[in-house]
Amino acid sequence: MAGEPDKSLSQLRRGVLPHCVLAALADEERYGFDLVKVLADTPDFAISEGTVYPLLARLRRDGLVETTWRESDAGPPRRYYRLTDAGALALDRFRLDWRGFRLAVDDLLGTGGARR
Repeated sequence: MAGEPDKSLSQLRRGVLPHCVLAALADEERYGFDLVKVLADTPDFAISEGTVYPLLARLRRDGLVETTWRESDAGPPRRYYRLTDAGALALDRFRLDWRGFRLAVDDLLGTGGARR
């Protein structure tokens, strides 16, 4: 564990990435590459297409997102992703779980302000 901050951060990202994808789709549907750009533009959240597309396929198989194909002015048709009702519910549950978990970790780490 000591001397492995990259591995720890990578594991944290991997654990929350599915929910971050759902959150990025909460207010609007997006095509795959647009979603990659939104997530990649988030500080400290370095991800690639090779990570996001398999995850989107899994979320689709799990019934958390659904897709539609649309023509594009900039090239071939694009697959757009949007939350299903089950995806929205999963995101709501994660938000509640995350808040409590984050507060508990902040308390344990002594980062202060966790229970303001």
